[in-house]
Amino acid sequence: MRISGITIPDNKRLEYGLRIIFGVGHSLALTILKDAKVDPTKESKALTSDEENAIRREIEKYTIEGDLKRDISGNVKRLKDIKAYRGVRHLRGLPVRGQRTKTNSRTRRGNVRKTMGTGRRAVEKK
Repeated sequence: MRISGITIPDNKRLEYGLRIIFGVGHSLALTILKDAKVDPTKESKALTSDEENAIRREIEKYTIEGDLKRDISGNVKRLKDIKAYRGVRHLRGLPVRGQRTKTNSRTRRGNVRKTMGTGRRAVEKK
């Protein structure tokens, strides 16, 4: 089964298979299946064509995949253009949501910097 250019796996239950679509998480997948009146424990290979079409109709109501990615990148670009604090953090490649950066955020900053150590200076011996 294909939905908006994404192939849903045949051997997974629908509640997990729909999560492959960008923008569809656990709760949205369950909501879509409930509104389409499809059993979440069914596998996608066991669906009838009516059920597939019902799921497609329900998914079209939401912003997913390319449209959602475009919206997110547009929001980040707007923050950068107005030089908001969050936009500046995006520009510099630093954590945006207030996390500490002294010891953590290695993945966001990259592995260029060396390890932190204990944070204390060595005690000089006489």
